[in-house]
Order: sequence, then C-alpha cells, then structure tokens
Amino acid sequence: MVAYVRRVAAPTSKLTASGSFTTAAAGAPARADTVTAAAPPTIDVVWLLRNMLHTSTRPEKGPGLGYLPARWLDGELLTGALRSLGRQSGTQLLGFGSPQGFLPLRQQLQTRMAELEIGATPEQIVLVSGITQAIDLLARIYMQPGDTVIVGDPAWFQMFGRFASQGARLVGMPYTPEGPDLDALEALVETWRPKMLVINSVLQNPTGTSLTAAQAFRILRLAEQYDFIVVEDDIYGDLCPTGYPATRLASLDQLRRVIYLGSFSKTLAPNLRVGYIASALDVTQAVADQKMLVGMTSPELNERVLYRVLTEGHYRRHVERLRARLDGVRDKAARMLERAGCRVFTAPGAGMFLWADTGVDADALTAAGHEAGFLLAPGSLFSPHQSPTTWMRFNIANCGDPALPAFLADYVEGVARRGAAISGGDS
Repeated sequence: MVAYVRRVAAPTSKLTASGSFTTAAAGAPARADTVTAAAPPTIDVVWLLRNMLHTSTRPEKGPGLGYLPARWLDGELLTGALRSLGRQSGTQLLGFGSPQGFLPLRQQLQTRMAELEIGATPEQIVLVSGITQAIDLLARIYMQPGDTVIVGDPAWFQMFGRFASQGARLVGMPYTPEGPDLDALEALVETWRPKMLVINSVLQNPTGTSLTAAQAFRILRLAEQYDFIVVEDDIYGDLCPTGYPATRLASLDQLRRVIYLGSFSKTLAPNLRVGYIASALDVTQAVADQKMLVGMTSPELNERVLYRVLTEGHYRRHVERLRARLDGVRDKAARMLERAGCRVFTAPGAGMFLWADTGVDADALTAAGHEAGFLLAPGSLFSPHQSPTTWMRFNIANCGDPALPAFLADYVEGVARRGAAISGGDS
C-alpha cells in the first residue's frame, strides 16, 4: 500500500507498520517522573485534518485551512431553510429516503448542470455526503489491488488514502503555471495504463489553475485512446465567475467517460455534507448500490435543506458576494507572500488558494508555525508520494492576521542566515 502519511523533522523518525511515521527522541527513554519538553508534532494528513477541524483554530490564524471563514458565509440561508422545513409535517422525514437521494434536489441539480452545458437526468445523479464519500465509493467500485490511478502532484490530499486503502498505485501528474503537464500525462498513461484519472478542471486545489478547452480536449483524447475513466471534481466551480477561462470535461464528454462530482461545502457550510455524482446510467446504478452497502442512504434532512437554499433565490447572490470578497483579498495575499520571500506559482483570477514556494522546508515551517499559533498546510501532504518540498498552500481568506507576514519573513530570513553562516564556516 502506498503510504500517505509521513514524517516531519524530528530527532528520530520511525516507520510504523501502517506506513506512517512516529517521532521519538534519541537515547534512553525518559523516566515517568521526569518532566520533558513536548515532542514536535508529526506533520501528516491526520495532523492537518485534526487541526483544521479543531474548533479553537481561528480563521485568521489558519492560512492552511481548506474552507472559508464562517463570517464570510451566510448562516441565514441555512436557518431560513430549516425554518421552512419546520413548518412542514415531520412524517416525511421519518423514512430511510432514496438510495439516489432526494428527487427534487436531483431535479434542481439537473437544471444547474444544464447551465454548465452538462446534460444529465435526475436518474444519472446520486447524492452523497460530500466529495470525500464520492471518492470513497468510486475507489471501492473501480480500484483493485495493483490498479493505477493518476492524480495531480500536487492535489487534494484526502483522496490519496482512499485509493491506497484499496491497494491502488498512485501516480502523480505534475502541474505547470498553465495547468497540468499534458506531455507528462501522456507519458504516464502510456507507461502505467491507468484505470482512472482524478482532476479538478476548475480552480485546482492547490494550484488554482483551470483547464483550457485545448487541454480538456487532449485529456479526453488520451482517455479514449488508453481507455481510462476521468473523475472530474468540480467542488470549487461555484467560486468561478461566469465567463472565466475554464473548461469542464463533462461539458465536452457529456458523461460518457467522465464522472462528474460537485458539492456545496465550500460555499454554504463545511458541515452541510451534501455532494453529488453525475455519470452514465450504468455507473449511477453501481454507485447507488455501493452507497447502500456502505451506509444505506445519505441524510435526507441535509438534502432537503440544500434544496430549499437553492430554490429560495438567495444562493446566487451569496456566491457572487463570496467571489467579490475573494477578489478583494487575492492580490493583497499574493503581495504579502512575495514580501515575505515566497514565490507564487501562478496568479489565478478566482478561487480561494495560492500555491507558493517558501524556499524553505515546508514541514519544518509548518511545525514552527504550529508553535507560533498558525495552522499551515505544507506541500508535502499534497503530493501522492509525500515528498519533502518547499511549497505550501495558502487560503487567501485566512491570511489576514497582522503577525503572519512577520512570522513568515523572519523564518525564511532566519533559514537563509543560518545557511549562509554554515557556508561561511565551511569555506
């Protein structure tokens, strides 16, 4: 199995049977009555998720968070929907619900997808508890031990573990500031003959790049030539304004080979776990069956809440406000990072992330940030190989703490000074 959690700089690192690393100080074990300093944190996927979900992490202290701060979201959209549901008879909420999910919501999603030029009937849509469950179901259906799945390098880290748990081989596709390196992708698919490619076509996490029409066509040609499935994760699509230069694979393929994923956790609330899978009918049936085997049905109450939000007319204006707020802080965040000595990978015109080269070991910087009260997201976690790197993802909505620029600059400059002193001592 591919290991998807890894070590951080520590006195001694030890590989466990699970494939993760634990840290321990060298030398004899401390006596039980001896007061010792806290061990440095093990920076891995679980560490980041645990800290992302910790209620004490203030957004402005969390440039590594994967969601927008609550003050940017509109709680009234959800409470209004809940009040509307509360005025209805509760008997309709007492059953299991449908394995494919609440039909009126699937019909609403059909309309939304048509606006993106993706044709899908309600029968081609399965509601799930977010993108994480969608990836889990698809991994269970398609992946056998030894199968290859191509993912971005870098890419969303949580899916790595789901594929690894099925015994799949993870192969990383590199990115350029213009998007995925398709020459490299062609070489990879020719070598590995993958069963699946997973990709963000719009506002990729973490680089912020989007596919051009030419790139999308080339990916689909490769998928046809080498016979692999394309899973298109469009979780950030609603942060992309109309007219933005981005092409969705499903709009070209019309769900023949592409499996399209969507969610509302980034725009409404992280804990409103409603996502969906749109695909060809035979895939839809397999997904619904696997969903029943894993967890019966998804919570229909959440699906009804989302349906109310989408049909009461305020969601579009809410998303427009989110885009405007992100536009208002993106350049400021990029300039802050550059002044701190970082190099921004590219300058996306939409979305919530910047991918930046800090010039120093990102794991060590993350550990130092943890000590200083900041939650950072090191680039090593975004690699399917968990390789050490100097890159880091920054959530532009959470870069407003006035102490953050000084912390980053001081750390980067401190590493440079120590390096210069060592070089001088060796000369």
